[in-house]
Formats: sequence, C-alpha cells, structure tokens
Amino acid sequence: MSKQVKELITSEIKNRLSSVQDCLVVNVVGMDAIKTTNLRKALRRRNISVVVVKNNLARKATEGTSLHPAFLGLKGSSAVVYGGEDFVSLVKDIVEIQAQEKEFPGFETRGGVMDGEALNPNKVKEIAKWPNRREQLAMLVGQILGPGAQLAAQLKGPGGKLAGQIKKMAGEE
Repeated sequence: MSKQVKELITSEIKNRLSSVQDCLVVNVVGMDAIKTTNLRKALRRRNISVVVVKNNLARKATEGTSLHPAFLGLKGSSAVVYGGEDFVSLVKDIVEIQAQEKEFPGFETRGGVMDGEALNPNKVKEIAKWPNRREQLAMLVGQILGPGAQLAAQLKGPGGKLAGQIKKMAGEE
C-alpha cells in the first residue's frame, strides 16, 4: 500500500472516529461474507456502528485522542464498534452477540477504551455485568420514590385514624 493511500485511509478513520469517546475493538477475521453481513445487520438494528481498520493505521489516526489506548499492542486487522444507547449497553450487546458462537464464529472482543482507559477482554466481560443507563435511572427513581412513599404512608396512617375518629364523633352527636 502506498504512502498516499495510507494517509487517505488514516484521515478517513480519523474523520469517522472524531466524535467517538469510548469504543470496543473486536475481531471479525475468519467470517465469510454472509455471516459478516448478518453481523452488521444485527449491530445496525442496535444502533451500533462498525469500522474495519488496520490496527497500525487506526493507531496513527487516533494518536492524541482518548481512543488511542485501544489499539496499543494489537496487530493485523480489527473492527471498531461504537454507538448504542450508552457504553455499557454497547458492551452488553457485543457480549450477547459474541455468545452466539455458531452464528458468528470468530467474532470476539479484543479490547477497547472507556474514559481513556484501555480495556482487555476480561474487563469488557466485567463491564457487561454493570447496569446500563436505563437500569441506573430506574434504580435512582426507586431510591427517590421509596422514602417519599414511606413518608406519605406515615402521614396518611395517623391522619386517617384521626379523620375516622372525628367522623365517628360527628355522627354520634
């Protein structure tokens, strides 16, 4: 590959990943065209983008960005996946698809980057167990509503008894 072509590819990778803060690097080598198309379709349904890159060119394109640690130490070709609802949801989706070994053989996580920190495949599996944004919001709402419901019940209980006693006394007079 000529130097000019490498520079064009590097600038294209830089443009595509310019707005990406967190990503995963996966292996797609070894899948035939039909399985690759099905994989891309499954990812597209989940709003996940895929860019197949040479690791050396991606390393040059992401130099000075938060994505750079994802490509350190990798060789050959990889695919960068990004998008989804949030990063934890992205990781959960990728791990779920990765579990479908028969449908997508050879699809495996090689690493990634989250908040500028490099991730290894074991850390990615650990992140997949974390609650995603929607689950965290549900937990937060539950924690906010719990004490409020308890307070309302405490106010309603004695107030209801007092109202019942007043009603009883008003009916006896």
